[in-house]
Amino acid sequence: MLDGSSLALIGAGISSLAGVGSLFGTYYIAAGGAGLVSEKPESFGSVLLTSALPSSQGIYGFLASILILQQAGIIGGDASLTVSQGMMLMLSGIPVGLLGLFSGAFQGKVLQSGLRIIAANTADAGKSVILGVLLESMAVFGLLLSIIIISNV
Repeated sequence: MLDGSSLALIGAGISSLAGVGSLFGTYYIAAGGAGLVSEKPESFGSVLLTSALPSSQGIYGFLASILILQQAGIIGGDASLTVSQGMMLMLSGIPVGLLGLFSGAFQGKVLQSGLRIIAANTADAGKSVILGVLLESMAVFGLLLSIIIISNV
């Protein structure tokens, strides 16, 4: 049977799934953006900006992982948790992990489609960014929910 600290470590791993969403999202936009930059080199700045947006989900997952490990006492403390506390910390990784996973990947797909906006007029890159940022809110809500759970263990 797993002890409380082991369960907390699993929670930190679950929250890091948000980084997988960042990986996919960044891949989608950067892969598509490379083609656009080869045709329109002046679009590089806009493509770089949109390619960086999905990386925020990975940051949220990393932050939640650190908070879980701190709350569990694995970082800078006494790692003596009950199984119940460990289970709560494990479950606290789910909101940020899953919402970051899906919002990061889907944000990349939206921004990949937004490359058409940038291709038509580089000055309209902000429109593409706004469409992509709409998905960002889900990851933020996941992070906030995870923080609320973590802080109440």
